[in-house]
Amino acid sequence: MDKRLAKNYALLGKQTTDGDGLTACLRSFFKNSTMQIILFAIIMSVVGALSQEKILPYSWLSAFASTFSYAIAAVGFCLLMGYSGLASLGTGGFIGIGTYSVHYIMSEAGLPFGIALITAIAVAVLIGVIVGFISLRIEGIYLVILTLGLSEILRNLYMVLEDRITISTNPNLFGIEITRQMSLYVVVVVLAVIMIITGNIINSPTGRAMLAMKNSTAAAQAMGISLMKYRLMAFIICTVYASISGTMLIIVVRGAMASQGTGFYALITSLNILAAVIIGGYKSIWGAVFGSFIMYGMQTVVLNNIKFLAENPVIITFVSGILVIIVVMFYPGGLAQLVLELRGKARKLRIKMKEARYGKDLG
Repeated sequence: MDKRLAKNYALLGKQTTDGDGLTACLRSFFKNSTMQIILFAIIMSVVGALSQEKILPYSWLSAFASTFSYAIAAVGFCLLMGYSGLASLGTGGFIGIGTYSVHYIMSEAGLPFGIALITAIAVAVLIGVIVGFISLRIEGIYLVILTLGLSEILRNLYMVLEDRITISTNPNLFGIEITRQMSLYVVVVVLAVIMIITGNIINSPTGRAMLAMKNSTAAAQAMGISLMKYRLMAFIICTVYASISGTMLIIVVRGAMASQGTGFYALITSLNILAAVIIGGYKSIWGAVFGSFIMYGMQTVVLNNIKFLAENPVIITFVSGILVIIVVMFYPGGLAQLVLELRGKARKLRIKMKEARYGKDLG
């Protein structure tokens, strides 16, 4: 018995000394959220390059580009709903701020894309401040109705200004001409930056203050948290992200139509973003990105490879609806909650396997 124990201790010591440095390095790398996001951006850039060379389906290029453009808005909505406890159905109207800024600044005024992006952010900040002030007096379903009404006002304004918009020239950013083939790389970089910024906000005192405000406004005020400050900040960030999402979308598709019932600015866009956040997890940045893929990219990347589903694209609507119902009923935290539960079970299984091999005290 003593020899067996000694052998087990020796094996454990050998595994610890040999693999400790490399294992610890890899573990720290994959636990670092910033490095995870950078690795994701690199992988998606490689996918874009392979699609451009037609090694992977060429349709993936625009599918992932448009999906990640919507994901930018979804990340902002995740911060608004998941951490601030505020609801909005104005995402479609806010996206239009970005698309029309790019159209008028570039196509009409002939100014660079960088100025269009700055203009879109400035207008989005103004709209975010207005909605944020309104949210101090109105909450719950009434705030949802108000933002929905604001979105429809903006949509009708877009139709009056110019129903169909296009950009005929390639945007130029930092001296680099952005063609449609390069749009995925730009969108991926912007999404990665947005995710890193949002992750830092969530883990900062600002994120904790927003979460406290969501859990109980009375308790948050008792702790000295300013509702005005953080509600304004939440809506400003959400509208800015949606506006940036619009600038990316217009780069990808090069045109939009305000009167179109399934366009960027329609109610369906706001509902799809809401569904993406609910499915993926309203407190998870990665969940918002994955939920956006389910709502916008799964049809092109996955379902179109199946003949029956390709001939009946409306099925994705039923799939997303069923997913929303299942998530709300069984996994309120979205697919992110499911992943965490599976990781916990896998960790317990590894511990049991070690205990079975080395004994309870050594496992």
